[in-house]
Amino acid sequence: MTPLPAAASGTFLLGGDLSVTRMGFGAMRITGEGIWGEPKDREKAKSVLRRAVELGVNLIDTADSYGPEVSERLIGEALYPYPKGVVIATKGGLTRSGPGVWERNGKPAHLTAACEGSLKRLRVQRIDLYQLHAVDPAVPFLESLGALVRLQEQGKVRHIGLSNVSVQQLEQAQKVVPIVSVQNRYSLSDRSAEAVLEACTRLGVGFLPWYPLAAGELNRPGGALDTIAKRHKATPGQVALAWLLRRSKVVLPIPGTSSVAHLEENVAASALNLTDEEFQVLSRG
Repeated sequence: MTPLPAAASGTFLLGGDLSVTRMGFGAMRITGEGIWGEPKDREKAKSVLRRAVELGVNLIDTADSYGPEVSERLIGEALYPYPKGVVIATKGGLTRSGPGVWERNGKPAHLTAACEGSLKRLRVQRIDLYQLHAVDPAVPFLESLGALVRLQEQGKVRHIGLSNVSVQQLEQAQKVVPIVSVQNRYSLSDRSAEAVLEACTRLGVGFLPWYPLAAGELNRPGGALDTIAKRHKATPGQVALAWLLRRSKVVLPIPGTSSVAHLEENVAASALNLTDEEFQVLSRG
């Protein structure tokens, strides 16, 4: 039996009991422009989700704020009943008032209601991985976290994750409840979360880099990224994803797209093996 393409990325054990392919899929861009409203073609959006699973991807990340609600609803429509082993991760803690607008709300009542809505849209009784989308400076961090802990105690959440947090916040949360994942912005061109990634590597916590394809100045014609991509007959984006997979065994890239062709290109990066020298050249920037 031929292994599915995503299998080449390897696996990671989330929370000690959920085996996921390291190459995941971020379902933010299957919504409308500005991550707002319905996509122009709902069936096309659902075909991207189904194709991801066909390629062996079994970690799909979303949030109630994507649309809002649209991404979760499409996932439920496209994939329910979920194939065995598929892990759906979602997030709560951001609200939307228009395209491109993101506002934080970490109040326990809001997080509880957000999770209840996600359960209905995803058509599940328990969410495999529920993440606090962002820390709300107007609400004590442990109060927000406490809401997720109570949802877990009620059996509505299997594992708890965090997003857009500092090392201090991760360590603070770990003293309260096991944190199985952190989702921060990280890529070849943006390594501001380096310390957080190092902490996740040390703690064995999954690290989901969002906006993983950003390459910035590295992606210039004739530059290192361009040269390495041509050497492997790959795209710069594929090399950027391969670098992330090589960076740490806890890294779980979740590139998003609204195109089946782009999805297939991203997943193909699972099999791209950088040499030690290539990895070091890219790491130096």
